[in-house]
Amino acid sequence: MKFLFTPDTPQTTLKFEEAKMLPPEAQKKMQCWIRSRHLICSGNFFIFETVDYSAVERFSDCVEGLGGTFISVEPVDKIWMGDHRQVLLYRAKASMHLPCHTLKQYWIKYGSFRTRFDPQN
Repeated sequence: MKFLFTPDTPQTTLKFEEAKMLPPEAQKKMQCWIRSRHLICSGNFFIFETVDYSAVERFSDCVEGLGGTFISVEPVDKIWMGDHRQVLLYRAKASMHLPCHTLKQYWIKYGSFRTRFDPQN
């Protein structure tokens, strides 16, 4: 979080602006999601699936930090966690504008065509 000083009045007011995630940190998080099969690549799109909505928010920050565009998030299914609890599965979609981005190359080497929540796995 960074602080911005604005000269709105004779007194300086303090505003808070959420800092974007830096590219090295964003790249590391997305590589981790690729290895854990939460994140897959489909053309120029990255598809992220998780049961944790705060992870969707972190994914959005990562995409923006790398210069991409967050497109959408939607609940796609209810899945069982353990024997007694169902949770929502969220699918987020983002576009990365760089065709030769190192993240896509990383996905080619370590990624999968299906997420860990795919019923065919």
